[in-house]
Amino acid sequence: MVNAAGSFPPLWTVAHILPEDANAQAKWSAIKDSVPPIDTKPAAGETFDAAAYPPDDPDCWWTATKCTKPKVANVPEDIYVVPEPRTLGYGFDDGPNCTHNAFYDYLKKENQKATMFFIGSNVMDWPLEAQRAVKDGHEVCVHGWSHQAMTSLPSEDVFAELYYTQRSCFLAMQSIKIAAGVTCTCWRPPYGDVDDRVRAIAHGLGLRNVLWNTDSEDWQVGSTPNYTPELVDAQYQGLIDDCNKGVYDQEGAMLLMHELNDFTMSTAMKWHGKLKATFKSIVPVCVANNITQPYVEKDIKFPTFEEYIKPANKLATNVTRTSTTTTATGATKSPTPTTRQTANTRRNAWAADMKAVLFIGIGLVFAI
Repeated sequence: MVNAAGSFPPLWTVAHILPEDANAQAKWSAIKDSVPPIDTKPAAGETFDAAAYPPDDPDCWWTATKCTKPKVANVPEDIYVVPEPRTLGYGFDDGPNCTHNAFYDYLKKENQKATMFFIGSNVMDWPLEAQRAVKDGHEVCVHGWSHQAMTSLPSEDVFAELYYTQRSCFLAMQSIKIAAGVTCTCWRPPYGDVDDRVRAIAHGLGLRNVLWNTDSEDWQVGSTPNYTPELVDAQYQGLIDDCNKGVYDQEGAMLLMHELNDFTMSTAMKWHGKLKATFKSIVPVCVANNITQPYVEKDIKFPTFEEYIKPANKLATNVTRTSTTTTATGATKSPTPTTRQTANTRRNAWAADMKAVLFIGIGLVFAI
């Protein structure tokens, strides 16, 4: 990863296509004409006139209306629920984390697989942690290079944020591919901030958009003043109560959680047993949607949903790889987490700025 660092943008800054990166320039040239002419949306600290955005939501802007069905042609719908009833889609944003070994050890002991949405800058800092996620049989997806509000970026920078985190089948030198040996085909926009312009760019890179329909709010502890662990517990308990009331009897829940810090990971461990006792099944996103080959590389095969939930099966033997390209078994000493603190500060500032704006008429709600 040290040798490859020169082929990437600076960590924790908005990604731009590097001038000497002919592969990136060629790929962007190939897809940019398919990107719809949609204006950028507000970034942190910017004001926004609600009347300037049409109430019929022509851009399918999730942040504004929770729209998940694109209004442009040839872009697939977002994944935001689990098709199977009383089933929980289990995933974590913002990894890999340099202190995640205890958490991953717990998931391994419980034979629980999850979908990990990795930030490219984190992958570059902590490649062994990214490798462990793949080795342990978790699904890995893209979460941007530097955790930006994607609709606020120019299209070329949206491309760069995704491109430098994900590796297409014919392009080398992207962070997850180098660190973990896989090329992702799924992504989750930071803050859920996505519209049809951003979706089209992601689709051009072979990435399917994954959102959520229920939120643990775990990230807020330590970031939002007066947001207590008890409020996060209430979110988890509310999810369990909803399941027991039949809310998820027709289709399951997609829960947003974070591999962000010791609190978010320990809280996930604390509630895992209760969730397992409530839902019929807890599965990663690809399994929930019967995607058995979630990477460009075809040598890794995940089980179908039915294979996953068979009581006699152990998922550790069901996630198979015909050849091994990763070698790490766990984490080693990592750099001090200054970049993660920067990400937390940016996340908190963006959310605070956006939530402080009252969008009268269309009632925009910004959520992490």
